[in-house]
Amino acid sequence: MSRPPFAPFSERDVEIVSAQLGRPARDVIGIPARCVCGAPTVVATRPRLGNGTPFPTLYYLTHPGATASASRLEASGIMAVWQAELGEDDALAAAYAAAHEQYLADRESILSVPEVEGYSAGGMPTRVKCLHALLGHALAAGRGINPIGDRALDQGDWSPEVCTCAPDQRGA
Repeated sequence: MSRPPFAPFSERDVEIVSAQLGRPARDVIGIPARCVCGAPTVVATRPRLGNGTPFPTLYYLTHPGATASASRLEASGIMAVWQAELGEDDALAAAYAAAHEQYLADRESILSVPEVEGYSAGGMPTRVKCLHALLGHALAAGRGINPIGDRALDQGDWSPEVCTCAPDQRGA
């Protein structure tokens, strides 16, 4: 299981994440999801950065192919459809609320940060706001945890099973 505690990460992992982001990676505590080549796909970030800033996004999508896929899905207007479904489908809404609670529990197991208490990511538990965050959560937590993140994975045009990493950003 990739949720906390996370497996150790390497300096090479941090270098790859930094290259993926185009800036230095901050306060990495794990790599909860990887491409088939081993490159980081999702980074886990400390809930309070070293400079004291609260950082609610525990699971941060970094893989360029995954982020581009999430962006294309967002541009397609699918989030409005899924948002409407949340209001109509009690089972979907309950599963999404449970994903929110699981996200909070994962973050709280690392560090309690009062400023972000009750806030998870991606609009959970009642809105579909950011597919990048929801896809990152789905990849980190595994299938069946975040139903909207699973949909983003299923309906996007990227797969963690097919390496699209730049040659200099491939894992070991």
